[in-house]
Amino acid sequence: MGFIKEFKEFAMKGNVMDMAVGVIIGGAFGKIVSSLVDDVLMPLIGMATGGIDFTGLVAKVGDATVNYGTFIQNIIDFLIIAFCIFLMIKAMNKMTAKKEEEPAPAPEPSAEEKLLTEIRDLLKKK
Repeated sequence: MGFIKEFKEFAMKGNVMDMAVGVIIGGAFGKIVSSLVDDVLMPLIGMATGGIDFTGLVAKVGDATVNYGTFIQNIIDFLIIAFCIFLMIKAMNKMTAKKEEEPAPAPEPSAEEKLLTEIRDLLKKK
């Protein structure tokens, strides 16, 4: 029974639950980024490169077929996805930095400070 209790304590720790949520959201985000790459960016890149399709590039080595074009396509997909994620994280960091830069309002001066300020102002006038 100790093993089950220990596992339950482990699974219910905050960092494990945060990681689980991160994995689930990451999977959903991965679908969005993949759709962006496959459905938006790659057709535009295809138009810019004259419709080059790397996936058709193959090499015959004896009886084996080496699909190096698919490898090239996967590298291009990775670079595009990595760049998109970089831009999104950079934008999120910029938004977070603006929130942190806002100065806190000045604290209200104490009664003693107010009195000292009045005395100073009166002495300046004389």
